[in-house]
Amino acid sequence: MSMHETTIGTAPAGSAIEAPTASTTGVQRLTMAKALNAGLREALSGDDKVLLYGEDIGALGGVFRITEGLQATFGTDRVIDSPLAESGIVGTAVGLALRGYRPVVEIQFDGFVYPAFDQIVSQVSRLRFRTHGALGVPMVIRIPYGGGIGAIEHHSESPEAYFAHTPGLKVVTCSNPSDAYWMIQQAIADDDPVVFLEPKRRYQEKGEVDVSAPPLPLYASRTVKPGTDATLLSYGPMVRTCVQAAVAAADEGRNLEVIDLRSLSPLDDAAVFASVRRTGRAIVVHEAVGTLGIGAELAARIQAECFYELQAPVLRVTGYDLPYPPSRVEEGYLPDLDRVLDAVDRSLAY
Repeated sequence: MSMHETTIGTAPAGSAIEAPTASTTGVQRLTMAKALNAGLREALSGDDKVLLYGEDIGALGGVFRITEGLQATFGTDRVIDSPLAESGIVGTAVGLALRGYRPVVEIQFDGFVYPAFDQIVSQVSRLRFRTHGALGVPMVIRIPYGGGIGAIEHHSESPEAYFAHTPGLKVVTCSNPSDAYWMIQQAIADDDPVVFLEPKRRYQEKGEVDVSAPPLPLYASRTVKPGTDATLLSYGPMVRTCVQAAVAAADEGRNLEVIDLRSLSPLDDAAVFASVRRTGRAIVVHEAVGTLGIGAELAARIQAECFYELQAPVLRVTGYDLPYPPSRVEEGYLPDLDRVLDAVDRSLAY
C-alpha cells in the first residue's frame, strides 16, 4: 500500500471543505453516470451557491443524462439551460464565480470546448494571478472526453494536455463510479478552477460507491493494483485497459503495478516516483496523441528523478499522432490490451 492510500480524508489544497458530506450511508452499486449525478446532487444540496449551467442540462438532463432530475429538484435558477455557445457558457460562469457563486459548467462534448478555449486560458486560469490573489474563480468545467463510443468528428477527443499545460488550471479525471461521486464534490469545493474530465465510454460501467467512507485527496493518485515487475501509469478510460493487461500478464508470471493518476495537474509525483523506484520500469498509457502528451511529461520527470533506478526506458502507449479517425476504424486507433502487453514485453526485454 502506498503512502497516498493511507491518507484518505485529508483536505486537498485549496479546498473549502475536508470531505463532502453524503446524505445517505452505506455502499451503493452505481454507474459512473449515476454516481456523477449523485455527487452533483450532494453539492447542490450542501451549498446554495452551487449552480449548474450548460446546453440541455435542465429538462433533458444532458445528452448523457448526467444532470437528469436535478432541475426538477433545485429549480431553473440553479440548474440552467444555456445558449449553444461555449464561450458564453464559460464567460458567464467567470462572472458568477467572481460574484461568489460556484458554477459547474458542462461542455457537451470534448471537441466543443475549443470555442471556449480563449476564456479558459486567458481569463479563468489567470484571474487569481492577475489580481495577486484578491480574486478567485471557484468553478468546475465538466468535459466528457475520449473515444470508444462510435461517435462522429469532434465527439471523441482527448484535450487534457492543453489544459494541463496551462498554469492556473487544475485538471482531474475519474476512472470509476466511486471516484466520480467524490471527486466532483471535491472539485466544486476547491477555490481554484478545475477542469473535470469524464471518460464518456465508462459512463455506464458499474462499481461500488461507499458514500459514507472518506475519499482520497483530490490530487492524489491511487494504486489500483500493486506489483513488482513494471508500473503502468494511466488515467480515465485507459485505467480499465491497464488492469486487464495486468490480469493477462499475471497468467505469464508477470506482476504489474497499475497506478490511476486521477490528477493530471498537479501530478502526484511522489507516488509515481515511489512506484517506479520499486519496479524499475514505467509504461504510460493514454488515449491522447503521444507528442507532447501527459506521457511525455511523465517520462521526462521519471527520467530526471529515477534515472539510476530505471531498468529500461520509459515507454508510452498512446493514440497516434493523427486527428481522431472515423468511428468505423477507431478501435485500431485506441490503445488496447495487445498494445499495452507489447510495451510490457519490450520493457521487460531490456
